[in-house]
Amino acid sequence: MSTDELVSVRYMVDDVAAALDFYTTHFGFEPGIVAAPAFADVTRGRLRLLLSGPASSAGRPMTDGTVPSPGGWNRIHFVVDDIDAEIARLEAAGVTFRNEMVSGPGGRQILVVDPAGNFVELFEPAGA
Repeated sequence: MSTDELVSVRYMVDDVAAALDFYTTHFGFEPGIVAAPAFADVTRGRLRLLLSGPASSAGRPMTDGTVPSPGGWNRIHFVVDDIDAEIARLEAAGVTFRNEMVSGPGGRQILVVDPAGNFVELFEPAGA
């Protein structure tokens, strides 16, 4: 794998159009393929986020009948310079947070919830 290749992360979403709007509006992703309501992808730097709806191939039931769904605790992680400013910006836009800010020896973090229930972690390293 070359260091200049895209890294892809797939998120299952309930509503591809809502997810596309969320990531492009609030986190500066650029739209790529848009095949809503089944699928869209967005990129930011070398991160490619695949937004797969229930009608996508990734949304098809597994052989045991389990249907992929949004949510879970995996998340993309953004390092930010000023977490307080980011929280204020996102709160003003009506974005939902999962928790209050958590502080630890490595820094401060908070979880944003996308329209499908997937998480985006904002992290400000200690000393930033």
